[in-house]
Amino acid sequence: MRRAMMLLVLGVLLLAACAPEPNVSAITPPYIDTGVDPEAWALIPAGVFPFGQHDHPTLIETDYEMMITTVTNEQFARYLNEALAAGVIRVGEVEVEAGEQVWIEEGVAGYYPGEPYDGYKHEEEIRAGDKLYLPLYDPGVRILFDGVQFASIPEYRNHPATMVTWFGANAYCSFYDWRLPLEVEWEKAARGTELVDGRGLPFPWGTHIERNHANFYSSFDLFEKMFGKLGNTTPVGLFNGQSYNGFETLNGASPYGLYDMAGNVWQWTGDDYPKQHYRHMRGGSFYSYEVDLRVWKFNSAGPQYYSPQVGFRCAR
Repeated sequence: MRRAMMLLVLGVLLLAACAPEPNVSAITPPYIDTGVDPEAWALIPAGVFPFGQHDHPTLIETDYEMMITTVTNEQFARYLNEALAAGVIRVGEVEVEAGEQVWIEEGVAGYYPGEPYDGYKHEEEIRAGDKLYLPLYDPGVRILFDGVQFASIPEYRNHPATMVTWFGANAYCSFYDWRLPLEVEWEKAARGTELVDGRGLPFPWGTHIERNHANFYSSFDLFEKMFGKLGNTTPVGLFNGQSYNGFETLNGASPYGLYDMAGNVWQWTGDDYPKQHYRHMRGGSFYSYEVDLRVWKFNSAGPQYYSPQVGFRCAR
């Protein structure tokens, strides 16, 4: 019942809201090592790049770094153990607010200081208090808790950490003195500065998309072949030009060497826009069509939202 209410109240806006959440709870894939290191970072240099669908010249004034992959289940489980030992998270019941709706979830929670509230139409107040980071008993969760320690499901240890709210993603990055990337930072890292026929790249790898460039709906990737049309998350960095069990991938890395900047999971960004409470996500997911993998597309939801098709990466 709580999950049904969550989807009703917090359903992702735009195209993702038009379909029910994928049911991935029954899928247990084999472990596949992609050879891509989730601990690696890429340097994104300062400078001008074409931003948005209409390629508006936009200046980023300082160099920054971003993770070359999304945060994995193994990394997020390690963070939860460290944060629990440090006393900055707790496990148990947490009150979740979405406008006038309030309910209780069992999960991981931590303190958030709240945000300024302008009282704008449709804006919801985000008050100070403990916020849900990760539900523990939703079927889509790939991180287990035995009462003492957190651990990722072994087969999913190098898959993106999903079912993490914006509060949880923000807390992970902050714990290590990092942060969620701003949308403009995310997009430059995804598309670079190259122009083709006067236009910026619509996809991280170039101007068109093939089914083995990325993990998206009906891409017929290796996991869709194993488990049917719905598919699932794939290991981070899978689309790197290698072949796996007869499935040949194209290199889907961005110009700066970041993987899965299109497809696999939507990624939370760090902007706090005035007069709204929504947080934006970038990149599309395994449940998105090709059109939503273009680098300028975004999605949005309240910061308490979680989903099997939403993850994140950090910047610094």
